[in-house]
Amino acid sequence: MDVMGDKATLFETGRFVQPSSREDTDTPDEAGEIADEAAEELRQRLAAEAGDVEAMSVLGAMLLRRGDLDGAEPHLRAATAAGDRAAANNLGVLLHQRGYADEAAGWWRIAAVAGSAAAAHALGRHHRERGDEPAAEYWLRQAAEQGHTLGAYALADLLEHRGDAGAEKWMRVAAERGHREAAYRLARALDRKAAREAGGDDGVQVLDEAEQWYRQAAARGHRRAALHLGTILEKRGELKEAGRWYLTSAKDGEARAACALGFLLRDAGDTENAAVWWLRAAQDGDGNAANALGALHAERGETQTAERWYRAAMDAGDVNGAYNLGLLCAEQGRTAQAEQWYRRAAYAGHREAANALAILLLRGGDETGAEPWFSKAAEAGSVDAAFNLGILHAGRGEEQAALRWYERAAAAGHTEAALQVGMARLRDGDEQEAERHLRCAAGGGSAEAAYRLATVLDARRPPEPAHELGEPVHRRSECEEWYERAASQGHRRAQVRVGMLAAARGDVAEAARWYREAAEAGSRNGAFNLGLLLAREGSEPEAAVWWTRAADAGHGRAALRLALVYARRGELAEGQRWADRAVALGPRSVAERAARLRDALRQELSA
Repeated sequence: MDVMGDKATLFETGRFVQPSSREDTDTPDEAGEIADEAAEELRQRLAAEAGDVEAMSVLGAMLLRRGDLDGAEPHLRAATAAGDRAAANNLGVLLHQRGYADEAAGWWRIAAVAGSAAAAHALGRHHRERGDEPAAEYWLRQAAEQGHTLGAYALADLLEHRGDAGAEKWMRVAAERGHREAAYRLARALDRKAAREAGGDDGVQVLDEAEQWYRQAAARGHRRAALHLGTILEKRGELKEAGRWYLTSAKDGEARAACALGFLLRDAGDTENAAVWWLRAAQDGDGNAANALGALHAERGETQTAERWYRAAMDAGDVNGAYNLGLLCAEQGRTAQAEQWYRRAAYAGHREAANALAILLLRGGDETGAEPWFSKAAEAGSVDAAFNLGILHAGRGEEQAALRWYERAAAAGHTEAALQVGMARLRDGDEQEAERHLRCAAGGGSAEAAYRLATVLDARRPPEPAHELGEPVHRRSECEEWYERAASQGHRRAQVRVGMLAAARGDVAEAARWYREAAEAGSRNGAFNLGLLLAREGSEPEAAVWWTRAADAGHGRAALRLALVYARRGELAEGQRWADRAVALGPRSVAERAARLRDALRQELSA
């Protein structure tokens, strides 16, 4: 039992003595304390021998605390026989320690009926250990209502086990009276409640209260409370204080705190000390820390050491260890071993391992074997797997099935999936839904989505309003912003379009910059438009260079322009060659003009 006496009674008499476990003392203060204890025991013994009931009870309690059960029992029995409730409680404790639980319960009942809260608590725990929860609740409630802290905590624990809503009230009572574990458990309950109410003001207030209780428990040396307090502070960005609490918890032996401290140090750039704490946590059986050590060694190219730590993580029950082993083997080209580890993690429910296994099988040509693993990963919440299923169905021409998976991945924030849904909606003519998905994808960084969104907005843009003198007034539109965002991400068609918009407003230098960037990236339209711009500026030789590049890439109008350039120069054979190329490339209007030019050049050559 947690207590060995009616502490309230003993404190009230001023005769409560703290036990000492020291065998030898050297300092004068310690020697004095021992002498005082001995003197107090002698005084109580003399009073007890003279028939003082209270002295018998106190002496019995002192001997019981020291572990002298044989010496304590006669004094406690004598005091109990004289009606001392504290002695009855302590006699119950003594008998319980001797293994006579039923006889102990009898004396606890006598003391509890006489008003001993400590005895009521002990009796309640006795009944709970035997599965008699109604009797346990009755006596624990008696103890709690009399202000017994341990009774309040034990009652809260019993009610929480049953799912009773009254558990929080008594846990709070125990916590307010300084019970460390109660403060921690109350904080955990509030923390979970805050997670359920995340996003609202109520959730924030509940989390603030949880933090206060974590602080109280942590300040009293509760290492898990210190860990959770550090987690709250880290999420809030208060890294320095979070690190202090992680350190406190880690020094007390909490492996998870040592691991978290390692990540905090790594993020601060101190990988050397991070490795020290990860090593400490991994040696204490923390799989996450073992994985972190594995990743650290893998980054350094120390694959054998990395593999050893990944195996340690797996042995610690962390399925990420098997997944990471799969990744390591895949990077080394050890496909068979990678598949083995991926399967092990996937069968244990690791969704990303299931997705990786499916990709591995698909690359090996086993589409039939890959699909169930994609499905398993997607159903477990893997966004990438849902997207991959979309690709799989699209490759078979199963557009509706593909769209369902794309929509599922897009709803979870997958950028490329949102792009695919947007493009599908455009094909269906649902411009509103298309725009919504394209905005999501573009906002997520997809250059293609930004370009397609810009084209949607561009198509519905009204004509530029005219100036008073009849000149158009340029106003920067939203579609231009999206074109520019796509262009800045290297999207060639967007770069050409931004160049065209710049040319339309007379900004030749800006237009040339974008055309050149697109052309150098391989855009034949960019090369053609750059050639037009240079020709207008009087740089036809350089223009011909870019038209040649565009024509070689299959641009019919560029080939026609080259034919005209060479015809003007009198190089009729070269002009005819490019005219032939323009006829072959098209489009129809270009081919017709090129054919007429070719025929004229042929007549000129044969004249």
